[in-house]
Amino acid sequence: MAKKSVIARQKKRERLVAQYAERRAELKAEGNYVALQALPRDSSPSRLRNRCQLTGRGRGYIRVYGLSRIAFRDMARAGKIPGIRKSSW
Repeated sequence: MAKKSVIARQKKRERLVAQYAERRAELKAEGNYVALQALPRDSSPSRLRNRCQLTGRGRGYIRVYGLSRIAFRDMARAGKIPGIRKSSW
């Protein structure tokens, strides 16, 4: 489980990205990079990180499911993900 502060920071960044998305697009289209630079750093989409929806883990993220590899494995083993089951041969 990621620290609560890391998860909160990520949520704050997501909120800022959504809030400034339209403004950033306008400034980029105009080519006004000085005004773009004056916007908050956390409003840039490149500062976002894909995180597990259950644990907040930032590494080993499986994009299709929105889970980390560990949470994915636990849920798959418990049968909570449709169409996924443990392989054996």
